[in-house]
Amino acid sequence: MDKTADLRRSNIWRVDADGSDLRPVTSGRFNDSAPRLSPSGEVLAYVSNRSGKPQIHLYWVDNGQDIQISHLPKAPSSLTWSPDGKYLAFAMFVPGKKDNPIKVSGKPEDAKWADPVSYTDKLVYRVDGGGYVKPGNKQLFVMSRDGGTPRQLTSGDFNHDGPLAWSGDSQSIYFSANRHDNHETEVLNSEIYRVSLAGSEIGQVTERFGPDFHPQVSPDGKQLAYLGFDDKLLGYHNAALYVRDLASGEARMVKTAEDRSVESFRWDSDSESIVYQYDDFGATKLARSSLDGESRDLVVDAGGLSLGRPYDGAAFNVAPNGAVAYTQTDGSAPAELALFKGRKSKLITAVNADLIPFRDMATIEEIRFKSGYDQREIQGWVAYPPGFDANKKYPLVLEIHGGPFANYGKRFAAEIQLFAAAGNVVLYLNPRGSTSYGAEFANLIHHNYPSQDYDDLMAGVDAMLAQGFIDEERLYVTGGSGGGTLTAWIIGHTDRFRAAVVAKPVINWESFVLTADFSPFFTRYWFGGMPWEKPEEYRRRSPLTYVGNVKTPTMLLTGEEDFRTPISESEQYYKALKLQNVPASMVRVPGASHGIAARPSQLVAKVAAIQHWFDQYAPKYDEPVLSQAEGAIEGEPDGEE
Repeated sequence: MDKTADLRRSNIWRVDADGSDLRPVTSGRFNDSAPRLSPSGEVLAYVSNRSGKPQIHLYWVDNGQDIQISHLPKAPSSLTWSPDGKYLAFAMFVPGKKDNPIKVSGKPEDAKWADPVSYTDKLVYRVDGGGYVKPGNKQLFVMSRDGGTPRQLTSGDFNHDGPLAWSGDSQSIYFSANRHDNHETEVLNSEIYRVSLAGSEIGQVTERFGPDFHPQVSPDGKQLAYLGFDDKLLGYHNAALYVRDLASGEARMVKTAEDRSVESFRWDSDSESIVYQYDDFGATKLARSSLDGESRDLVVDAGGLSLGRPYDGAAFNVAPNGAVAYTQTDGSAPAELALFKGRKSKLITAVNADLIPFRDMATIEEIRFKSGYDQREIQGWVAYPPGFDANKKYPLVLEIHGGPFANYGKRFAAEIQLFAAAGNVVLYLNPRGSTSYGAEFANLIHHNYPSQDYDDLMAGVDAMLAQGFIDEERLYVTGGSGGGTLTAWIIGHTDRFRAAVVAKPVINWESFVLTADFSPFFTRYWFGGMPWEKPEEYRRRSPLTYVGNVKTPTMLLTGEEDFRTPISESEQYYKALKLQNVPASMVRVPGASHGIAARPSQLVAKVAAIQHWFDQYAPKYDEPVLSQAEGAIEGEPDGEE
């Protein structure tokens, strides 16, 4: 994190498989990313903005020579080598024609009129993190490794991006896209396609209602693996792993962990087995499946890439000898690199050893209890503040994950650590609707969110109170996105919390689905109908419906450029609270989208704002902890949400 520029920086490093000789491949205050080693292992391709905009670079491993081989007008993505090492494929945005039918005439010479009005006829006209959609689409390109002019392979009013897979003869590329005529409304219905380098002819490989994505060709070039599911219009579906014989066209599902979703995968070099990633009871695991139907776990501690909160997220790759390099976490530090070989793992980096051992970190423990609604077992974790003494009383912060189809786990999270450093016991849970527990558990909130997830969360608070070291007068609640929605729901149904911070929430489902970026998805999958078709259902599930019950002092916190849960949602709730004289404040984060923490200082400001609100409404006998929070924040590593 570049504190002076308040930006993230990234360089490329290398380390021997035994953990020795860790050194940078690139350096400088730039963003170098997407390293891709050529099939021969001689050249590393990567994307860098060191020339002023993202371009493709090549680095020769033997002598360290580095050259820029592209001069692209837009940023490349999905960089992929051909098997023969002669070409690089990538995706890039191609602007479309600006056709504004609103014409204004009569402008006098030398007059300074306002900018022209904006015009759109697209269903999705703005995207969180990307702003208002410009005319054009992402298309696929191929270029020689020697540089030169890239050649566009795809066209049309469709987006082509994501992982690319070359055929074994380096003559065509497999990719996933939604090229259906109704792609604006059937947003998940993607297929695998094949485009030929010779004539740019596009052929459809898969065909079903539902997404097929993440294609990978086997090392022997004979099979195509990909992820997908049959879309049943549920809030949550498990993604399964499929393998298609490219000669016969026959496809079959590969056996993976039962009732779990495959997040990503890599072929083994023998083309007879696949290593895949999945989440299970709040842990991210890697497993190996043979194509004949056997599957076994390799590691259970992958993750550590979500720095702000303890979400899932890991990266891994497979060596020709079967070794698996992956990001590892035990909850006490951000991800380190580990190597699984044989039957054991070994850490091969310790890039945070200069910081973490010199900080008083929270201790994380798992907790399990029964839901107050139906006695289902609920899993969660407790972060104890440094120097915790079970004979003392502590404030409790209930921190709720978003999604809502997502999961927390025993993973490093800067926000959890900062709350604990401020003297709080922090409780974070996976209520019903969370992933990693199977499709049935996740879909308990299908067309039913928020609902009994409230009972799960309250049962967790009760379980903590039963331990005897939580002060019942110092209960606080917060969460972001789906967690913000649940926070607003909670304070509309109970007064037990001293203060609440509702971050980037949905408050009014009717207004949300008509202003959020992906309205076609939310209306169809989360409600199964439009607001004018099911008004009672939209209102029943809206926290705004219950705002008249709220007495809890509440802060609203949202990015001003949030197009996923637009800030108008927070504004509605803030105004409703103020109109009935409930203590309320609103924090607007300038320039921030839904993630809020696009810049390092924004993550720190988010935690500081939340802790400030909790401190402001602490009981008078409570010792002030604001100085502790500030001390914890100062000098801590920054991260993203």
